[in-house]
Amino acid sequence: MPELKDPNDRRRRPGSSDVHHAKRRKNLALLFALLAFIVLVFFVTMIRMGG
Repeated sequence: MPELKDPNDRRRRPGSSDVHHAKRRKNLALLFALLAFIVLVFFVTMIRMGG
């Protein structure tokens, strides 16, 4: 009898649990927010310096 596979089965891969995915999403959101802040500070600095 063929073994049925669950499409939601993510076992035996490191970092594949729901907790890891939630942490990864949070970390990526924080990365993009930080990069946006850095770009904003850069442009405000350039404008204030007259460049």
